[in-house]
Amino acid sequence: MSSFFKPPIDIELLLDGEENRKYVEIPNKKQGITDRFNVYDDGESVSGIVTLRVRSEGKKVEHMGVKISLIGCIDMRKNSEKRKSSESPLSSNDKAHDTKSGVDQFLCLTADLLPSGELVHSQNIKFSFKDVEKRYESYKGTNVEVMYYLKVTVLRKAADLVKIKRFWVQLYESMENYEIKPIRLDIGIENCLHIEFEYSKQHYTLSDVIVGRIYFLLTRLKIKHMELSLITREKINRNNKIFDSNTIRYEIMDGSPVKGETIPIRLFLSGYDLVPNMNLNYFSVKHYLSLVIIDEDSRRYFKQSEIFLHRTRD
Repeated sequence: MSSFFKPPIDIELLLDGEENRKYVEIPNKKQGITDRFNVYDDGESVSGIVTLRVRSEGKKVEHMGVKISLIGCIDMRKNSEKRKSSESPLSSNDKAHDTKSGVDQFLCLTADLLPSGELVHSQNIKFSFKDVEKRYESYKGTNVEVMYYLKVTVLRKAADLVKIKRFWVQLYESMENYEIKPIRLDIGIENCLHIEFEYSKQHYTLSDVIVGRIYFLLTRLKIKHMELSLITREKINRNNKIFDSNTIRYEIMDGSPVKGETIPIRLFLSGYDLVPNMNLNYFSVKHYLSLVIIDEDSRRYFKQSEIFLHRTRD
C-alpha cells in the first residue's frame, strides 16, 4: 500500500506486566488462528503505556486530543465473527445501548491522554484505570460475546485514528455456599430396561471430576453402546433461541450389560475448555449431563440432568 494511505501516527498499547500475566487462548474461526488475551480479575486495576509514533519524525501532525477508554459490552449480533478484523466491537460513537446492532455497553471509563495540539515526535503516555469493577465474566459463545477492551482514539478533523486491545475477565466464587448432594435418576422401558444412575453431586468446579455409577436392574434390551454427554447450552433471552455451543461425548460402555452389573463413571473436566454457568438478563449458559443408550436397532434412549459449573481459584 502506498504511504499516502497510511495513517500519520502508529498507536501501540502495552499493558503493565503483559508478558508475565496469565492469559487465555480463544479460537478465531474466521482467521483460522488463536487469539491470546491477558486475564484480569474483578476489582483489579488496568494500566499500561500508550505509544504514539509519528511516521515522519519531525513532521507536525495536528490532532484535537487523545483519549483512552475502557469498555465492557455484550454483543448479541449473529455471526459476529463476520465483522472485519479492523472493526471496533462498537461503533465509533461508543453508544451505551444500541438495540438495532445488538450491542449493549455496561462499562465505559474514559481518560484524556493529551489535549489538542500537534505531535512532532513519538511519545509514551502512561494510563491507569484504578480498581475497575467488572460485572460479568468474558465469554465467547455461538451467538453472543461478553467482551472487554481498551480503545485509544486520536481525534482529528479528518478520520479519527483508533487502536483496540481486548483483554479477558475471569470471575471467581467459593463453593462453600453450595450443598453437596448426589443426583439420582432412572431410565425405564416397560419389561425391557430399568437402569438407575447416580452422580456424586450437582455443583462442580471447572477442574473437578464427575464421579458416578450406573446400575442395571433389568436388561432385556439389546444395547449396542452407552455414552455420557456434557452439553453446554446457550440461550438468548430476547428471542428464546437455544444453541448447543459445545458437546463432549464420553463412551462408558460397549456391548450389552447383564442384570446386576454396575458401570463406574469418571469424567475429568480439566481436560476440556469449559465455562462456568451464567445467567444474565440478555442470555444464559447452562450445562447438562446426558446419558444416552443406543440399542442394536440404532434407537436412542436418553436422560438429561442439569449440573452447575463454577470457576474457583485453584
